[in-house]
Amino acid sequence: MQELILLRHAEALPASSGSQDLERSLSPRGEQEALAAGRWLAAHGVRPDRLLCSPALRARRTAELAAKAVAPDGAIGLAGEIYDATPGELLALLDQHADARCMLLVGHNPGIERLVALMVDGRSDEFRGMPPAALAVLHLQGVLEPGNARLDAFWSP
Repeated sequence: MQELILLRHAEALPASSGSQDLERSLSPRGEQEALAAGRWLAAHGVRPDRLLCSPALRARRTAELAAKAVAPDGAIGLAGEIYDATPGELLALLDQHADARCMLLVGHNPGIERLVALMVDGRSDEFRGMPPAALAVLHLQGVLEPGNARLDAFWSP
């Protein structure tokens, strides 16, 4: 893997009474944020050849909307381990997809923001924060392991 794009799901509607967290949808603003994330990726020439996403509705919808601009015909792989994952669990999942040239992973905080810190700084306790629909573009400097990535770009709506 040469490039890793980490995208936090866009703004979701608040949980309603009796509903499950996995079924929370995007807000109207979140729909626009996800589209904007896709446009940003396209404008910067980012073309993922693999897309993995949490099974949560808000993450799936974020992936669908963002992918329209960068991989309209690409399949979105769902990975249950992304939901509520630690940085180590996310890294183990990514290791299974190390053959991808450019991976786009759509998930949740705190896992996503801590994974950015782990990949760039080698530590996941010093995370910087990622608001809804924020994305980090990481360039891997060799093998997929902590501290072996450079943050090439950070964007948030």
